[in-house]
Amino acid sequence: MPSPRPLLPVLLAVLLVTPAGAPARAVGVGAEGIETARTGRQIAPGIRLESYDRLEADRWLRIDELLVDLGGSGGVRAEYLGGRGPATVAESAARHPAGPGRRVVAAVNGDFFDIRGTGAPLGPGLGGGRLLHSAGPGPGAAPAVGFGADGSGRVLRLGLDGSVTLPGGVVRPLTGYNAARPAAEGLSAYTADWQGTQLPALGTAVAVAVRDGRVTAAAPPVRDPVRRERPAPGTTLLAAPAGGAVAAELAALRPGDAVAVSARAVPGAGPVPVAAVGGREALVVAGVPQNHDGEPNDTAAPRTAVGFSRDGRRLRILAVDGRQRDSGGLTLTALGALMHRLGAYEALNLDGGGSTTLLAGQSGASALVPENSPSDGRPRPVPNGLVLTAPAGSGRTAGYRVEAVGGTTEDFARVFPGLTRTLSATGYDALLGPAPGAPAWFAEGAGGVDSAGVFHAVRPGRATAHARRATAHGALPLTVLGPLTRIRPSRARIGLAERGESAGFRLTGYDAQGAAAVVEPRDVALEFDRSQWSVTEDGRGGFTVTALVRQATGRLRATVRPAGAAGAAGAAGGAGAPGAAASAGAPGGSGAPAASGKPGRAAVPGAGRAAAASRASADIALGVGLVTLPVTDLADAADWAGAGVSVTAGHAGAGLGLELPAAGAQGSAAAPRPLPVPELARALTLWVGGDGSGARAAVELTDADGAAVKVLGPAADWTGWREVTLALPATAQPPLTVTRLSAAGGTRPGRLALDTLGARTPPTGPAAVPVVRDPVVATEARVRARPWRFALGAGAGADFVLTGTDRPGFVHRGVRFLPLDTAEPTVRGGGLSRMRALRDALAAAAREPGTGALAVVREYAPATVDRKEAALTGRLLAEFRRTTGKRAAVLTLGAPQFAADRSEGVLSITAPRTGRTLVGADAFARGDWLAVSHAP
Repeated sequence: MPSPRPLLPVLLAVLLVTPAGAPARAVGVGAEGIETARTGRQIAPGIRLESYDRLEADRWLRIDELLVDLGGSGGVRAEYLGGRGPATVAESAARHPAGPGRRVVAAVNGDFFDIRGTGAPLGPGLGGGRLLHSAGPGPGAAPAVGFGADGSGRVLRLGLDGSVTLPGGVVRPLTGYNAARPAAEGLSAYTADWQGTQLPALGTAVAVAVRDGRVTAAAPPVRDPVRRERPAPGTTLLAAPAGGAVAAELAALRPGDAVAVSARAVPGAGPVPVAAVGGREALVVAGVPQNHDGEPNDTAAPRTAVGFSRDGRRLRILAVDGRQRDSGGLTLTALGALMHRLGAYEALNLDGGGSTTLLAGQSGASALVPENSPSDGRPRPVPNGLVLTAPAGSGRTAGYRVEAVGGTTEDFARVFPGLTRTLSATGYDALLGPAPGAPAWFAEGAGGVDSAGVFHAVRPGRATAHARRATAHGALPLTVLGPLTRIRPSRARIGLAERGESAGFRLTGYDAQGAAAVVEPRDVALEFDRSQWSVTEDGRGGFTVTALVRQATGRLRATVRPAGAAGAAGAAGGAGAPGAAASAGAPGGSGAPAASGKPGRAAVPGAGRAAAASRASADIALGVGLVTLPVTDLADAADWAGAGVSVTAGHAGAGLGLELPAAGAQGSAAAPRPLPVPELARALTLWVGGDGSGARAAVELTDADGAAVKVLGPAADWTGWREVTLALPATAQPPLTVTRLSAAGGTRPGRLALDTLGARTPPTGPAAVPVVRDPVVATEARVRARPWRFALGAGAGADFVLTGTDRPGFVHRGVRFLPLDTAEPTVRGGGLSRMRALRDALAAAAREPGTGALAVVREYAPATVDRKEAALTGRLLAEFRRTTGKRAAVLTLGAPQFAADRSEGVLSITAPRTGRTLVGADAFARGDWLAVSHAP
């Protein structure tokens, strides 16, 4: 799966101004949407990938877009992808024959297909100028995208012109050619180009095999379903439904009879394309976006679309993620409007949903990488697609793509003094193709890099790591943060279900301003029980924990150590006595190279002056094996509310009864209060008293962002009590809370009884959460020593009191205050309106010479402000701070408890409804510009 979008340095500018270029570049589903991040890279000459996130009025969107110059000097070609039956786009691209002197550089899924049957594409397809399959049923024309001999593309309709010449010169029309859905009458032909897993179920049919113009085998009538393999190369299988005149003619054939089969694609207009892939709905026709409102497929979903400029020389391939928290997908109408705004004169919708997959190459790499996130959670096998090929290049190194090993996000482009960052350099030729050859490394600025490409941070500041070989060069800017003050694991607890199961984690470090960077394994020492767990480096900047026993609990301690302290301590997963420490150094246990310059070690300029790294530590609770933890025993069944709900005898004590008065009826009982589910739970257990009606019990929950999650039990076709297990979806974001129990009626009226809800959970024990006291928390005397003060919620002795967000923004003594209304959820317009207000306030504060800080004021509303909006707010404020030098803070009112923290230099003060929170301010102070005290 692709890594999260990196935060661009131009993120603030993207929100404040229209992106450079024509209006088509100001991408949006609706004019009200805001682009929140954009990345781009050249894939090959003539091909560029643009990826961006957007916040719309009712959803987040994640979009990947390939911009292709067809038939230009880059020599790019679009070709049919597939030919061996359903496979993932990556598998098909890896075996695609690009031809001599060419290489595969990008690929996308293609046509809709018979997903519950043969797996074959439903539309027409051409490859290498040859018809591969027609649409079905019948020979009529169907929509497709096609590419001509000159490389240009267009949206067109393709039909079938086919015939079968029988002995005696009798000619019969061909109604289908490798079609997934053959016509009810007429002849269908199947060849080795068949794209499905099995031939379609033809019903009672007659079939013969033809090779080299002669019948090789005649088959008697066969019954549905026909489960034939695809014909061997050179063999054509002719089939016709039994009972008709054509079937009788086939049945009369004998081996050796002369039979000729011909088939070709017929375009609705213009020449026959060299390559074509079928699609379905027209999105843009002759420059006009199409309206699909009310059509069955016009729902928000993941989408794949292809569009062309008017002259067919500019190809645009779009993949929009959907059915995910980070991207809600698009309707057909919205997709057409988007393609039109992007500049498409013609556009066609290809298969979407879980099929939407877009892959693209990276400079110097031979394999493609996934750019979008398929909604199934994994790549789906599809029968065909489009593949882009380009000239292979010379293989002589022209440059290097320099990256941090593990990721391209901002926290990998940073490092702490005394610690390291492992870099890689991938050579590429003049056409961005692979080019072998290791470079020499050097660095300038706040650190040095050794001969193995490991950057050693020396002091806070900027640095650039360089890779060079002859005239080929590549560079990576790096930031050395302030000294490390603490670390935090990506998981406070790791629970594994069984022996041999694994889970990963990373360590993130923070400096005094809350700026974050990944801490690499080479800079970490681990302590854990090696008789129960194995911990190894994952090669991506993190660790993998594997259970060695069936049942255990334990604890892992990670401690940051100064660079070069690894010595020969050995790999993290090495043998040792229980509880012994292990160094997570480089493979083989060499650890980080020392900075001594002695033989066998690479000298790192300036490393002797490196700031000593803190020995910050963090603990992770470990557990393996599942136990059932209680969620509710339903002793309070009388407090559950709903129509048809009653207290009944349970499996043990009181239970809950749900009446289902008719077949298919629904019944539900709302919990008297939200019931928390253990965070690491894998499944829920529920005792169900069945009556044989086939009704299905369900548990309804909400996740961390308030999204609804529903898990269904089996149909209760039994009588009496039975404990059922309901698996929790891996995509559900913990912590989860149970909101109601429900049931859906079966084949007749019924009544389900429910009792004792539990959670199957690994027993890790409590997580160790360190308490961090931010320096802005001060005594009231220090707060009152500030030039002026304000209070949150209630207070005295202040210039003013912030009690809510109902007042407009204002400026007071160098601070611009921005109250943000948090009543509306992020994806119901609230997030968009808040981002607009934040955008305007950032622009105003940036240009006001008398304003030294911006303070965002909001009500505590975790159910309406999703985590993606909260993270975006923090990132925008951090970018504002970095680019303007001014200060920023987020003030949250009405929270459950007091807290003060900072991230990327942006202060965060959370005030409860009770007590007195007083804040002293000085927008132009040298150090922290706020000080806060809280009294319960």
